[in-house]
Amino acid sequence: MKKILILPILILFILASCEKVVDIDLPSTAPKLIIDASFEVMFNKNPIIANTTVKLRLSADYFEENIPVVTNASVFITNLANGNVIDFSDTDLDGDYEPTTSFIPEDNSVYELTVIYENETYVGRATKIKSTTLTNVTQGESTLFSGNETELELNFIDDGNQDNYYLFDFTKNNFFTLEDRFFNGSNYNFSFFYLEDEIELPSNVTVKMSGISKEYFTYFRILVRQSGQGGGGPFQPVPTSLLGNIVNTTNDANFPLGYFHISETDTFSLDLVDKTK
Repeated sequence: MKKILILPILILFILASCEKVVDIDLPSTAPKLIIDASFEVMFNKNPIIANTTVKLRLSADYFEENIPVVTNASVFITNLANGNVIDFSDTDLDGDYEPTTSFIPEDNSVYELTVIYENETYVGRATKIKSTTLTNVTQGESTLFSGNETELELNFIDDGNQDNYYLFDFTKNNFFTLEDRFFNGSNYNFSFFYLEDEIELPSNVTVKMSGISKEYFTYFRILVRQSGQGGGGPFQPVPTSLLGNIVNTTNDANFPLGYFHISETDTFSLDLVDKTK
């Protein structure tokens, strides 16, 4: 940029007058079914509640802003331990399928998700992954580079009996994955920072900490890397097709995108204040 600024004004004028808009015609690809079935069981609530929405969309070309919703699918989940079937319906016709009866995923049960769309059957399996609880979340005093970031200090005790993987949701499309490789069984503390343009103070935020499987940990890290932090989740167009754990049992060449996962999730709400005043 500095070299351009010191060019004579006449040359800048000539270059500007020679600008030409070039339209890049990217090839269209056949839309694929996207299945977002990331369930959250809020195990510390009384009574226990769960977010068990299955979101169905179709993939779109890279520069498309609108993501088509799927409203004409058949969706159900089977508890393979006892054969119980839970039906899902899209009553609002927005592509979000909710269970027609109360559904709280149980411990040590394998659940099979089935989606039937355009005469093809998609199947994935998941077991609820346990999590610990957030001991505390507080607003810190530290900043990063600009001096205007807002710090959250988090604390929890890791379960030392197994390898654990966590997904943190800080709202504002801010996600963070963490594995306990270096703090297995410890009382662990770390900080997260909101950038100045990500949050307006004062503000209330809800932090979620979910237990996830090693496979989902890997999947989500790649997803964030491809989409970019704050990229909008699994429905944001990404450079490559990221395969999850759901397969098309009718036509394996027409594979779906997305993931079926069940997490124990703890939440912590916090009022953030402007500490510069």
